[in-house]
Order: sequence, then structure tokens, then C-alpha cells
Amino acid sequence: MIRVSGLKKNYGLVQAVKGIDFTVRGNAFFALLGPNGAGKSTTIEIIATLLAPASGSVEVNGHKLGSADDAIRKTLGVVFQYSTLDPVLTVHENLKLRAAFYGLAGEAYATRLAALDERIHFGSYADQPVRTLSGGQRRKADIARALLHSPQILILDEPTTGLDPKSRKEIWSLILSLKEQTDMTIFLTTHYMEEVLDADHVIIMNEGEIVAEDSAENLRLTYANDTLKVIPLDGLEAMLQENSIDYHAVNRTLHIPLDNPFQGLDYLTRFRDNIETFEIIKASMDDVFLNITGRKLEDNHDR
Repeated sequence: MIRVSGLKKNYGLVQAVKGIDFTVRGNAFFALLGPNGAGKSTTIEIIATLLAPASGSVEVNGHKLGSADDAIRKTLGVVFQYSTLDPVLTVHENLKLRAAFYGLAGEAYATRLAALDERIHFGSYADQPVRTLSGGQRRKADIARALLHSPQILILDEPTTGLDPKSRKEIWSLILSLKEQTDMTIFLTTHYMEEVLDADHVIIMNEGEIVAEDSAENLRLTYANDTLKVIPLDGLEAMLQENSIDYHAVNRTLHIPLDNPFQGLDYLTRFRDNIETFEIIKASMDDVFLNITGRKLEDNHDR
């Protein structure tokens, strides 16, 4: 559905995107990750025809950027980091205005609006001004706006950033249900690593370049270690040192990196008389990201 080749973009002397290549297949759940300044938003804005690349090519559903931009816009629905709804207008007024750009009016608009409300459930506040909505309600309205024209690809640029945990959970549940109930391709950027665990393909960008890509599970297995956490009894540290087993101490707890969970079971069997209690912690995507980029994923806007 999306093919990016040799994509570059500069802001003056700053290279925001440095010749990246990737593809997004149809009906996929695709995730693009990166720290502040990685180039994620620039990449999305180019794909969405909002920015022109310095060089390289982009194809969206067979349509070439620069020569078939109108066709690309009809293919895409985009939920940007910050709401694009007019805060003075009601949700209904915002959606009706947007629908007019796609030639949706009258009965056709009413039918589409009803179908979206059935999935997104915004009808109870459709006649409220956007400025009066909660963060979660506004995000649902943003998603409805992006889906008005029945796009084949839904781009979500950090859709849950700034929401409270309950609203984040609701929005994420909505996104997953849209993926399950439609044939849309989902293209996601996020600062919340747990949101990419089910992604078909994950790309990690850093300083304008792609530094890793694979499924979330393969990235976790390749770039991060599970950890055995134990509260030791007397003698355990000496035994670990004698056996050249790496560990580090955090207060009373010893953290032992594992090549695999079965190695943890082996350690527990060998040293059980010197262990008060234990826990095996599965490596997270946060660990993957930190190990690849050397940075934590910051919860703020990037180019």
C-alpha cells in the first residue's frame, strides 16, 4: 500500500530524513517509532502530501507522490498529533464541513455519519462545541473525521499522546477494533511501546535513518534480554561471581540478564538455597528502543 524509496528531506542544513526505504503492505498494522527529532512526523507529512521531499519517491496504493496527490489524499485518512478540528464548531459541524470536501452531502453523508457513530460512539456529544470535549472525546471525533471518506489507509500520528490512562485505553481499543472489522491498513507512530506489541512490522528511526525493523517480537528477542530478579540470601553474590554470571544490584534485589527464560530456570535450580524470592521479567519494547538508540522515547513532538 505504501512504498518509500530513497526518501530525503532537509530543513535548511538539517537533514531530517536521510534516504530511507520501506514498504507497508495492505491490511497491515505497521508501526514507525523514533525519539524526538528522528524524522517520523516529517515522513508522515510527506506521505500525506503536506511536504515535498528533497529527493526520493513515494507511492501510495500505486499513486506516485507529486503526480497523483489528489488520489493519494483520497486513499489516506490522517489523525495528526494535534487535533485539526475547529474548536468553535460542534463535532457534527466539523464533520459535515469535512465531508463536503469529498462530495458527501445529504443522505449519503447521513448514512456515513450513522455508520461511523456505530463504530466510534460520538453521537452523545455530536452537537457540542469541540472546545467543550474531553481529550478522549476529541480524539474520537478526530478519528471520525479521518474516516469520513472510507480511506484504505489510516495514519495515526501519536493518537493517544496527552490522554489520561482511561482515555488511552478506550482509544486504543477503538483502533484495534477498526483494524479487526475493516480491511484498512493501520500506520501508527506512538510513544507508548505497549501499543506496538501486536504490530505486523515495526520500524525504528533515529536521527533521520532506519536503524532496525522487524516484527515487535523479533526485535524484542534480538535487541533486549529477559531479566531474572532475585532477593538473595547470604552467599548468592559470591556464587554468581565465582560462576562469572553478570548481575547488578538495585537495593536488595539482584538483576541478572538472561539469554532466554530457560537460563533463568537453570539459575533458580542451581542457586535455590541462596534465593529468598524471584521474578523473571520479559524484555519490553522500551528495552529494545533504549538498546538500539541509546535514548528513551520522549513524549513530545518531533520532526
